[in-house]
Amino acid sequence: MMELYLDRLGYAITVADTAVKAWAEVAAAPEEFDVVVVDATMIRWDLPDLIQKMLAASPRLCVLVASGYPVDMSALRESAGPRAAFLQKPFGPDDLVTAIRRILGAQKEEGL
Repeated sequence: MMELYLDRLGYAITVADTAVKAWAEVAAAPEEFDVVVVDATMIRWDLPDLIQKMLAASPRLCVLVASGYPVDMSALRESAGPRAAFLQKPFGPDDLVTAIRRILGAQKEEGL
């Protein structure tokens, strides 16, 4: 549903069903991505490690972590600043778009 909703709003979407596939997409063409949305409970990868790899791939890339469980983002916020954010489940399509726009706005404010 998120893919359909974001596509209707004009976002270019790449979907990966595993963290390994998502990382492969980003690593192959980091300049093609502005935001990566990661479901924290489905990644089967160390979350901080994955986020750091994503952020290191491009200085303008942002990561939005979504989870129904608490996620400690404090260490990531220290190193990533506004380039990493958290979205608590459950959320609706409007919440997702608001979070994406917020993180992209922060990215622009940082001059990335």
